Amino acid sequence: MRLSELGPDAASTDLRRPTRRAGDVESSVRAIVDDVRAQGDAALLRLTERFDHVELRAEELRVPAAELEAAIGSLEGDVLAGLKTAIANVGAVVEAQLSEEVAVELPDGQRVEIAELAVRRAAACVPAARAPLCSTLVMLAVTARAAGVEQIAVCASPAPGGGVHPAILAACAMCEVKEVYRMGGAQAIAALAYGTESVPAVDVITGPGGPWVQEAKRQVSGTVGIDGIAGPSELVVVADAGEDAEAIALDLLAQAEHGDDGLLALISTDHALLAAVRAAVERMAPERPTVADAPLALVHARDARAAVDLADAVAPEHLQLVGTEAEALADRVRAAGCLFVGSDAATAFGDYVAGSNHVLPTGGAARFQSALSAATFRRRMARVSFPAGAAARLAPAGAALARAEGFPVHAESIERRA
Repeated sequence: MRLSELGPDAASTDLRRPTRRAGDVESSVRAIVDDVRAQGDAALLRLTERFDHVELRAEELRVPAAELEAAIGSLEGDVLAGLKTAIANVGAVVEAQLSEEVAVELPDGQRVEIAELAVRRAAACVPAARAPLCSTLVMLAVTARAAGVEQIAVCASPAPGGGVHPAILAACAMCEVKEVYRMGGAQAIAALAYGTESVPAVDVITGPGGPWVQEAKRQVSGTVGIDGIAGPSELVVVADAGEDAEAIALDLLAQAEHGDDGLLALISTDHALLAAVRAAVERMAPERPTVADAPLALVHARDARAAVDLADAVAPEHLQLVGTEAEALADRVRAAGCLFVGSDAATAFGDYVAGSNHVLPTGGAARFQSALSAATFRRRMARVSFPAGAAARLAPAGAALARAEGFPVHAESIERRA
C-alpha cells in the first residue's frame, strides 16, 4: 500500500483527492445511452457482445425463474446461511424506517395528509465483473421490497458463456426477485431508464458500479430517480492509544480489496499506534493478494476531539471510532455514510450482516446525502381536502395573493369556490 504521514495541521483536503469526471467517459457513455434509447434491444445486444463478450438473443436477456431457484441449491451451506442472516437483518432495519402517514387539520378547516408511496418499479444494478456482489443485491432488493416496491428488476453483467454468477441468482431467488437480466454497464442503465422491447423502464435505478455505470446514472437522472453517484470505497478510522494495531490494519486492508483508488486513513493522537499500524500493514498486505495498492494516510492529531472533527470534515463513506475517548465523541459526527462505534464494530460487518445498508454516499457526499434506505424507493405526496366552509374562509387570502402575482384567473378559480 502507498503510505503517507500527516501531522496535526492536516485538513480534510489533504486526505480527499479531487475527483473529476473524465471527458472521454462522459462522451462515450452518452453515445451508449443514445444508442440504446434509439435502437432498444438491438443496441443492448450489440453492446453486450462488445463489452461483455457474450452473444445473446433477445429472449435470453432475462434469466428464467427455474435458473434462479436452481442457484440456491448450488451454494455452500455457510454462504446460504450468511445470505439468510443478511436478508433478515437488513429487512428488520428497513421495516423500522417506514413512517406512518401524517395528517394536519388547519385552522380554516382544510385537511392536508402527507402519504408515503412506494415507486412501482425499481432496478437494482449489481456489480459482477470483478466479484459477484450478492451482498449488494441483498442491500438493494430487500430494501426495495420492504419499502413496498411492487416490481424489482435486477441487472448483472453476464460471465463468459452468458451465465450470471449463481450467488447473485440465489440471492435474487431468496429475496423473491423474479425479474433478472443478463446485462451490465452503461447500456443496462440506459435500457432500464428508457426501456427496450425486452426490458421495461423503471422509476428508480440503484446500485454501485464503475465510472461508466455512474456516468450513465448521472445522464439518465431526471428521467428516472437514482440513489446517487457512487465513487471509490472509503474508510477513516479514529483510534485511541493502545488499541489493537493488527485489527485496525485488517480493517484498512479489507477496504483496499475494493480497489486502489479509495480513501483510507487512520487518525490518532498516539504516534506509537500509528507506527504499529503502519508496520502491520506493511507486513500483512503482501501476504494478501486481494488487497490493492491503495493509498493510506496516517494522521497524527493533537487530541481526540481534533481527530474526530477532521474525520467529520472528510465526510467519509465509512467512519470507525475505536477506543474510549474516540467513542465518547460519536455524537459530534454529523457527516459519515455509516458510523461504526467500538473496537468490535468493523466496517466489514456493515458490508454483510450488521443490518445497516452498505450502499453509502462517497466523495464527501455524506455531508448532504444518506445511505440507501426505504426513502430511496418512496416518495411523499400531499392529499388536500376541503370540507364545507373551508374554501370560503381561505378564498380572500388566496385570491389576493394570486392577483398580487399577476394571475387573475387563479383568483377567479379560488373565488368560484367561496
